[in-house]
Amino acid sequence: MSVHVVAMGVSGSGKSTVAEGVVERTGWVFAEADAFHPQANIDKMSQGIPLTDEDRWPWLRDLAAWMAEHAARGEDTVITCSALKRVYRDVLRADVAALGAGHRVVFAHLDGSAEVIAERLSGRKGHFMPASLLQSQIDTLEDLEPDEDGLELDLTAAPDDLVDQVMAQVVPAR
Repeated sequence: MSVHVVAMGVSGSGKSTVAEGVVERTGWVFAEADAFHPQANIDKMSQGIPLTDEDRWPWLRDLAAWMAEHAARGEDTVITCSALKRVYRDVLRADVAALGAGHRVVFAHLDGSAEVIAERLSGRKGHFMPASLLQSQIDTLEDLEPDEDGLELDLTAAPDDLVDQVMAQVVPAR
């Protein structure tokens, strides 16, 4: 049995903050999805060019394999990943689901207004994702569907409150 929390949303939504908070409380294994991008994807985004689905598939499969590897060992994980489309989330959960019942992938969608996110991005330093790509991510984003294991989070809430909400959704179900 294992649990895998995916802190999802557009760039600047607070995925890393929430994921790190969950890791601090649980001690679960953590991965930043940006570290899985091939250099070609990073170069493209750095130049303000949105990724295509073809750019994303290998990256998503690598993330799914990483979660499944930990699930097979009975380890719980937390990752950050934009997971913008349902089909991307399907890829992310497929390898863990293939391991059978008792393994769970939960999506914690950090959602909020474009204005708040743009303001956050304008103050962010040292990240390859430029604010100019925010609208392309917003346009691509698909909300969680009722049959997806996950929760919507208001990204303007205090980080501790957001982590509390994730913990309430994930930990009691164990």
